[in-house]
Amino acid sequence: MILNGRKIAAEILEEVKSETVKLTFQPVFCDILVGDDPASAQYVRMKAAAAEKVGFKFRRADFPASISTSDLIAEIKKINQEPNMCGLIAQLPLPSSVDKQAVLNAIDPKIDVDCTGEINTNLFYSGTAYVEFPTAAAIMRILDSAHQDLKSKKFLVIGYGQLVGKPVEFLLKQHGLDVDIARSKTENILDLMKAADVIIAAVGKPKLVSGDKIKKGAIIIDAGTSESDGGIVGDVDFESVKAVAGFISPVPGGVGPVTVAILLKNVLGVAKLKSDIV
Repeated sequence: MILNGRKIAAEILEEVKSETVKLTFQPVFCDILVGDDPASAQYVRMKAAAAEKVGFKFRRADFPASISTSDLIAEIKKINQEPNMCGLIAQLPLPSSVDKQAVLNAIDPKIDVDCTGEINTNLFYSGTAYVEFPTAAAIMRILDSAHQDLKSKKFLVIGYGQLVGKPVEFLLKQHGLDVDIARSKTENILDLMKAADVIIAAVGKPKLVSGDKIKKGAIIIDAGTSESDGGIVGDVDFESVKAVAGFISPVPGGVGPVTVAILLKNVLGVAKLKSDIV
């Protein structure tokens, strides 16, 4: 069975839209784009379209790849203060010449809807965050859509990155689930794949997970993205895996759209805090 991320995203966005019309102002959502990476620009356009669809005002802040860390931080501090700003994110990856964490930390935690600044990251892992890691939360929402009893299942998260692997492990363990992690130096990854009832792949390595490596009937969530032949592909060899798996999320059309929807849900949450309807 295909886990349709576009359908789930549409449901979330409809909820966000219905709540947005109740606000006393129009929330502004800003995405910072540094440089001219085509894939990053495409992601920004996707977020812009979704934001405008739910009734937000979208603002794209473009800066050259040559910008210094200090100059970018100065610009971020200006954007932090703009009226009705309810969500500010920096499109990753940033140029290597920029201090990524310093830039992310410059975003006001109250509008850090990607949860990438150190303050909101720490709040998340203490269980007190008011925004969610969008991709990790999206994965949990997609798992819920399978309507399976997950308590008895063995989970494998492949990749332990800041935005996906680490926070999704945290959320799974919060739900009392049995989770293994496969990192780049994990030697028995094939054994772990074969034993797993649920695999969440998030490393950006095409065809890492194939049908001959997984358990029959497994749930496969593909959260990896990389470019191939001018398009975006995941970590899962979809054609070989769909013949073996019980459930599979595709790329595109799986985790990505739900991540954008959760991101905008975070923006709405910030807007509600600023609005007098709370």
